[in-house]
Amino acid sequence: MKKHILAVTASVSLLFAAGAMAEEQEIKAVHAFPTSLIYTQSFLSFVDKVNEKGEGVIRIKVLGGPEVIGLPQQPDAARNGVVDMAYTAASFYAGRVPERDVLISSNSNAIHARESGGMDLLNEIHQEKMGVYYLGWFDSGVKYNLYTINEPKLKDDGGLDMSGIRLRSNPVYDAFFTDYLEAQPISLPTTDVYSALERSVVDATGWTQIGMNDLNWDKFLNYRIDPAFYSTDMGVIVNLDSWNKLSTEAQEILQSVAIEHERSSAESFAELSGEQQAELEENGMTPFVLEEGAATRYQEAAQEASLARMRERMEQHPDGLAHYDELVEKFNTPASAD
Repeated sequence: MKKHILAVTASVSLLFAAGAMAEEQEIKAVHAFPTSLIYTQSFLSFVDKVNEKGEGVIRIKVLGGPEVIGLPQQPDAARNGVVDMAYTAASFYAGRVPERDVLISSNSNAIHARESGGMDLLNEIHQEKMGVYYLGWFDSGVKYNLYTINEPKLKDDGGLDMSGIRLRSNPVYDAFFTDYLEAQPISLPTTDVYSALERSVVDATGWTQIGMNDLNWDKFLNYRIDPAFYSTDMGVIVNLDSWNKLSTEAQEILQSVAIEHERSSAESFAELSGEQQAELEENGMTPFVLEEGAATRYQEAAQEASLARMRERMEQHPDGLAHYDELVEKFNTPASAD
């Protein structure tokens, strides 16, 4: 009899254990860049934090990066439910959510935007216009520079002369490059830039202030044009149906870890930006600094170009310019909020 009772007890315990294991929910994710890039490492760190804190409740299964789904296709893959989550650049779904330009033109970071209510507002817009939940703006506040193989030339007014320059671009800074610099950019994905520089298909590119060593582009690029401009727009979107199917506990874990990672990544990347730029200079990269008046026009033109694009695209949507002023206010510090 005792053996029978013990057997029954053991069976019940196993059933409870199996039931507990079955309750863990899994979401499938992709990331924008190859695993070796620092931005991907940041996302994978976030995944580890979620899987540790959410053990038994929620787990993120990473399927891979652009080798699985190309970067430009990742946002639609998340929207359509092909995957549940994508760590991707908002620039690649500007047609659906033109408000994403507020990330690029921001003079601040996710810490400020979360405290101001900007992140909550942007999340609402993502849900309404794209059917995804905007979980977090990661690695924010990192600025961009232009990098060139040859020494840059100046116009009579001190501004950059981009005539004859084969400038690699992508949707992040197309408006600035085309409208202000009057360049004819060549659009290339990140994975193709190394060979394009090597074969002299392009002789200049925009890139952030971190991660160039990971890409080995500094092997070809000799000049960094200062000042920096824009902000990175990397974030995590979650298919809205997938999000709504998660338990309340799973949602709370995902969101709390995302907010913590917004802060920690912004702080650590700000420090890393200075370190990596100094390292590039030590290895032979020469800063090419625009004079004060030209530098101010340069930075202002970058922000104005992205905000003008945002306004134009918003006006094409039924909601028009709803939230435009509020977004610009919430994503910028008062010093330069337009």
